[in-house]
Amino acid sequence: MGKIFGTDGIRGIANTGLTCELAMKLGRAAASVLGGENGRPKVLIGKDTRASGDMLEAALTAGLCSVGADVISVGVVPTPAVAYLVQKYGCDAGAMISASHNPCEYNGIKLFSGDGYKLPDSTEEKIEQLLEGDIEFDCPTHGNVGRVTVGEDALADYIEYISDTTDCRFDGMKIGLDCSNGSASDSAKVLFEMLGAEVYCVADRPNGVNINDNCGSTHIENIAAVVREQGLDLGFAFDGDADRCLAVDGDGNLVDGDKLIAINAIDMKSRGRLNKNKAVVTVMSNMGFFRSMQDNNIDNAITKVGDRYVLEEMVRDDLSIGGEQSGHIIFLDYATTGDGQLSAVQTLSAVKRSGKSLAQLAEVMTVYPQVLINITVSDSKKAELFTDSEIAAAIKSAEQTLGDDGRVLVRASGTEPLVRVMLEGKELALIERLGNEISDVVAERLCGTVKR
Repeated sequence: MGKIFGTDGIRGIANTGLTCELAMKLGRAAASVLGGENGRPKVLIGKDTRASGDMLEAALTAGLCSVGADVISVGVVPTPAVAYLVQKYGCDAGAMISASHNPCEYNGIKLFSGDGYKLPDSTEEKIEQLLEGDIEFDCPTHGNVGRVTVGEDALADYIEYISDTTDCRFDGMKIGLDCSNGSASDSAKVLFEMLGAEVYCVADRPNGVNINDNCGSTHIENIAAVVREQGLDLGFAFDGDADRCLAVDGDGNLVDGDKLIAINAIDMKSRGRLNKNKAVVTVMSNMGFFRSMQDNNIDNAITKVGDRYVLEEMVRDDLSIGGEQSGHIIFLDYATTGDGQLSAVQTLSAVKRSGKSLAQLAEVMTVYPQVLINITVSDSKKAELFTDSEIAAAIKSAEQTLGDDGRVLVRASGTEPLVRVMLEGKELALIERLGNEISDVVAERLCGTVKR
């Protein structure tokens, strides 16, 4: 992976790490690499609700138009809407301006190809070479500069498409939705009411700075409280750009990405829709997920952390469902990327078809105790995680202690300046102790401090 693109596009604090100058140059570089009919690409741009979105969209648009690319601006939409609309509108590429679940001061730019998939590493590398080089772009004049149009029907087109992915109606069901003051704020309530549900929304009043602010899928306790207080059947919580979701049952208990994948995989198998009888997850999935799939005679493929790697495996093996514990779930029959609202619709459909509650369906998987510890580590020091002998020794010691009753995973985040230490096992106290021991060594070796 290059120095500018991370595992999920370009990210940084808006106006410092991610500047207008960089966004403008990215527009020029992307248009040069992506091409288009007669060298005049058509690029669709969407964004989430953070204040810096307008600024970065203007800069990215200026860069694209300055080299002759045409732009369709679709405003505030979920990330998966960009992936869908790029195909529907016959665009050569798409761009989503969002920093997902991060606070409002962060922003990012994620690029999609004309078929709705995230750009492959090879294409990102070509764009990055232009960004890093001192190149003069060919900037046309007169009527050859790019034009901007507004996709006024974009959000409605996306909502209609998601509603068409189910043959179920949700009449009589009462659900809660936490929109994280983000991209789902204008679409989720409309979507589920269209399908017949009675909807209670929270965090659906974005003001540019409250996106992901103590709400959404990283603060599941909010929707859990609403479900309990209002006596709802269940609830869903989306992240800032609505490409992932988590759920809670009628008692407010968390139903995470692993359980959602398990529930949907079993439902799809029962309907003959689970291609090759296999689901794709990452190394972060709970041990209980694999036991559940084994009990239901469903195979697994396991990838590195990151929904792009899940998607690559799904496409490679022509599989139907995959995702992450964090709530990125891909239904490849319908979408080319994770989609929180699609995941919620499919899950609610599984509940409806089963005649059971979400709590009853979630019993298909027993969650093993899991500890996740994040250590702040500069990007420049992350690489030493894989070469430091004392860190390796601490990990090996923990693995020997757990044996077959647990596992250890230590990795560097691809999107944030963090090292993540994850342990699973039967005894919570034991994995907490071992996790703290490893994280202390990581903090001392890579940061020069002791974490605790």
